[in-house]
Amino acid sequence: MRKKMLTATVLSLSVGLVCAADGPALGRLRVDADKALKAKPLSVMDKTRTPPSGDKHDYLSLAPYSWPDPAKSDGLPWINRDGQVNPESRDGTDSEALGRLCSDAETLALAYHLTKYEPYAAKAATLLSVWFLDPATRMKPNLDYAQGVPGRNTGRGTGIIDTVSLIKVPRAIGWLDGSQAWTPELQSGMKDWFRAYLDWMLKSKNGRDEARAANNHGSWYLAQTAAYGLFVGDKELARKSAELGRERIATQIEPDGRQPLELKRTKSYSYTLYNLDALFTLAEFGSAVGVDLFGFRTQDGRSLRAGLDYVAPYLRPDMKWPGQQIKEIKFPDVGLASLLRRAAIAYREPKYDEMLQNADLAASRFQLLWPPQPSARPVLQEKRGL
Repeated sequence: MRKKMLTATVLSLSVGLVCAADGPALGRLRVDADKALKAKPLSVMDKTRTPPSGDKHDYLSLAPYSWPDPAKSDGLPWINRDGQVNPESRDGTDSEALGRLCSDAETLALAYHLTKYEPYAAKAATLLSVWFLDPATRMKPNLDYAQGVPGRNTGRGTGIIDTVSLIKVPRAIGWLDGSQAWTPELQSGMKDWFRAYLDWMLKSKNGRDEARAANNHGSWYLAQTAAYGLFVGDKELARKSAELGRERIATQIEPDGRQPLELKRTKSYSYTLYNLDALFTLAEFGSAVGVDLFGFRTQDGRSLRAGLDYVAPYLRPDMKWPGQQIKEIKFPDVGLASLLRRAAIAYREPKYDEMLQNADLAASRFQLLWPPQPSARPVLQEKRGL
């Protein structure tokens, strides 16, 4: 029964992982996993700041783009500088620790899945247990105090973007199938945690606010509710989340593929990819519940494919991004490359893989998560709607 349950998790949440040959990507993964083996288990109790609740079990973060107002003696309230990360927002909070925890858990679980080296699974189990389940160190399943702005609020719906990294956790748990370290008790405990967090996302004011966000925040909210819904067995929630993705595509992507809400940001290239990543992720989860977002297309041509085709040429180093981008774009951009591989799989379109041929990407993680697929297959036809 347990094997069947975890296998279902892998099928629902793993995008396209297959048995990988020993190559650069697997070699890099092993190096990363060996490093993660030595990592200290992280918890919300490690932070030096205390949430307004007085309970360190509550997650705490500060708005990364908020800075003290130089015109005020006390700097309050903090003001926004879009795209410019205030180092103080990372000091003594939980945001960076959560990201590292999710990244290490994914690395270790994937390495175990591909190598069957039991210490990788045991370490992943320890990291997850300490952060989510151990009564002394567990994070409460809420984000009441996420991305607060000093002088304005102690937490906002916007802060739910912090838990995008949590999407990696259910997938990682699926990869631990077969390990003696991953027990039915741990599986049950993690499902209970995510079930409670989902309930908070759906019912809290912060959660409802984020659900209404028009830009990438709203897209990632849907990707999260779909992912966690699949993990806890709520396929209806996952299906509803995916269906709402049609409206996102219709309102966020122009017929020529531009994303106006992301293009007006100071890191317009980064946010264009970030929102596409959210929508691709939602589409991949939608595939598990019979909702086809990859093939969705409005009457005037708004679609995921249009969004990708708009940005795809900028994988080339000689192409200059037309919008504002205060953060350097490095070639080859792994984020764009991974989207192209995912599109090659979803649309059965070899041209997207061909765009990657001249880039040094053999050691990139996406080669394991979304391995190259046979190209001699028909292209997926987009379905018109709205």
